[in-house]
Amino acid sequence: MTIQYLPIFKKQYRKLPERFQKQFDERLRLFIADPTNPQLRVHPLKGKFAGYWSMNISGDMRALYLKQGEEMILFALIGTHSELYG
Repeated sequence: MTIQYLPIFKKQYRKLPERFQKQFDERLRLFIADPTNPQLRVHPLKGKFAGYWSMNISGDMRALYLKQGEEMILFALIGTHSELYG
């Protein structure tokens, strides 16, 4: 599996408190090992984010990504529920 990041994702990630960065890194390891791991609560989005998938990072923190074929994941956005969907 190939993981890539949009520039906006990288910028948002750098602005996160260190604990959320670590939580994302841990969740990413889980995701790479098993994208269907129930802890991740991965699900497709609808509406203005149709085509995106959401991955739970912590209580209110989400990472949104796009699937680019079978083996490519493009992380697009990371933030709280209200920051992303607000």
